[in-house]
Amino acid sequence: MIADFFRSRWLGEVSLDRLFRRDMMLVGTVINMASSAAALILLGLKMPLGLVLAVHFAPVLYNIFLTLAVWRTAEKAGGAMASLFMLGSALWLIATIVV
Repeated sequence: MIADFFRSRWLGEVSLDRLFRRDMMLVGTVINMASSAAALILLGLKMPLGLVLAVHFAPVLYNIFLTLAVWRTAEKAGGAMASLFMLGSALWLIATIVV
């Protein structure tokens, strides 16, 4: 079932709108916020810095996957809206890595 989730997004079987708005902007952002919050809690508990950083950066591969999936799907769709989704996904990825 999890494999189907990733496969359908990688192959562009999910609408670009759903992939960008729901999967990336909503779910992806919530995952990043939860990861950052957990890292801050661990930092407050004086846990090892390596563990704190690992928790904080844990979603990075998922973020990269989502960004690439948006780009692949947008390239197939074409048009101005697809270009905006590509730009938005790149900015989102930068923001999630920096923050």
